[in-house]
Amino acid sequence: MTNSNVALLDCTLRDGGYVNDWKFGQNTMVNVFERLSSANVDYIEVGFLDQRRPFDPDRSIMPDTANAGLIYKNLDKRRSEAVAMIDYGTCDITHIQPQAESFLDGIRVIFKKHIMREALAFCKELKQLGYKIFTQAVSITSYSDGELRALVELVNDVKPFAVSIVDTYGLLHKNKLLHYYEVMNAHLDEQTGIGYHSHNNFQLGYANCIELAGRHAASKRLLLLDGSIFGMGKGAGNAPTELLAMYMNDHQSRRRYDISQMLEAIDVSILEIFRQSPWGYSMKFFIAASNDCHPEYVSYLLEKRTLSVKSINEVLKAIGKEHKLLFNKGYIEHLYIDYQMNTCNDAADYAALSAQLSNKKILIIGPGVSVNTEVGSIEKYIKEQNPVAIAINFIPEKFGVKYLFLTNSKRYVRQATQINRLGGSIKTIATSNVTKSAGQFDYSLDYETLIDRSAVFMDNSFIMLMKAMVKLGVTEVALAGFDGYSCSREANYYSSEMEYQSARQKSAEINADVNKNLQELKKMMAIKFITGTLYEAG
Repeated sequence: MTNSNVALLDCTLRDGGYVNDWKFGQNTMVNVFERLSSANVDYIEVGFLDQRRPFDPDRSIMPDTANAGLIYKNLDKRRSEAVAMIDYGTCDITHIQPQAESFLDGIRVIFKKHIMREALAFCKELKQLGYKIFTQAVSITSYSDGELRALVELVNDVKPFAVSIVDTYGLLHKNKLLHYYEVMNAHLDEQTGIGYHSHNNFQLGYANCIELAGRHAASKRLLLLDGSIFGMGKGAGNAPTELLAMYMNDHQSRRRYDISQMLEAIDVSILEIFRQSPWGYSMKFFIAASNDCHPEYVSYLLEKRTLSVKSINEVLKAIGKEHKLLFNKGYIEHLYIDYQMNTCNDAADYAALSAQLSNKKILIIGPGVSVNTEVGSIEKYIKEQNPVAIAINFIPEKFGVKYLFLTNSKRYVRQATQINRLGGSIKTIATSNVTKSAGQFDYSLDYETLIDRSAVFMDNSFIMLMKAMVKLGVTEVALAGFDGYSCSREANYYSSEMEYQSARQKSAEINADVNKNLQELKKMMAIKFITGTLYEAG
């Protein structure tokens, strides 16, 4: 079955710019454009128009249409048309030349539904300047049928070249996509095309495109499919242009696409960017899409490095519908704290632990690099002082410990089998946010009473245990493996599995918080570091 009313739009130089802050380099931008025009692609998106950004000939984000012409001047568009995108509100009409004076043939305008009236009025102004106008309804999954009908009414008044279904977060499956298409197709002015812009969170970008093309086969209306070469794009990326071209060569007769030109562009211009900053399907984007939420919520919770994936899913399920697609850091922090606050009555456990520890010398072992590099110092202290050893969130291989303090669900899950194999030779002390896979921990302490809400890491396990030691009546603590955080040191943890980026980025702030707490704790107990540390209290 062939369909002459399906066209291909490549958005590599615009959507792909989220990967590298649009700094492709002018030679790469020109090469990509020339390859795509030689490949006979119908529409080539050359970048963003954004008056907040100064002109840089090496970036595909430009303050106005005149600067777009400076980058791509004298290029032969052949049968292709050049378009650019405006995120409504970031580039006003004074930055737009009449189309007759511009390199651009069309302008795409993206907008969220709460400003669709203002955005469509802006589109009408752009149309009066002579451009083909593409209206882009972002986060289409946030629209109810009634809201979609309201959008179509506004679009019919403007009569743009096309209106697009934009699956910003890659949430659409086939049936929902086809439903949006049918609503638009039934009520949209017959001269207005329908576009589809996919994202690959569910690996459905290409599949959805060909499904939509199949449904559109009998229609006379233009269908516009977005792609990017090698799928380059925001987050999980887009439907690959070269795959869409391959399908369209076999199933439609509008024009023939030269895929070898696209592959040349990938090889020469795109693969090196991918090696440096890869995009595409990942667990992060799958989790976000499966919970119908903004990917930054997932990033925020993953960066905590305290929650298992199961727990992250449970937090995400608690996000209210009105917050799902608009990232709110304060809101997700509140949900995170609420989830962690699995309160417990810990009086009996504190009493039992106090009876065992209050009159003992305590050695607390952390997971810093020094547990490997200063083994002799730790062994010497253990031999001379015979302390009760407590490890935090890991079981040391070289030193016997009597207690394991657990505050981190993720790290507990990774060593749960090892804990079970030890058969009770190590007693477990867990804060109430950590749940055991089977049975109960030996001791449970209330999470909320040990955290510091004002700290960079409010649930710093080291400080939480030190606070617990004070409550237990411990008066003397030796510390090993608490090296402090550094952005320049090769490693902050003895094991690469425990490393996380935010510890490097916020090392000075974390160290300052720990130092502040240690100064207060030293008023209540003797504290001695027996391995090297960056903490001032050492």
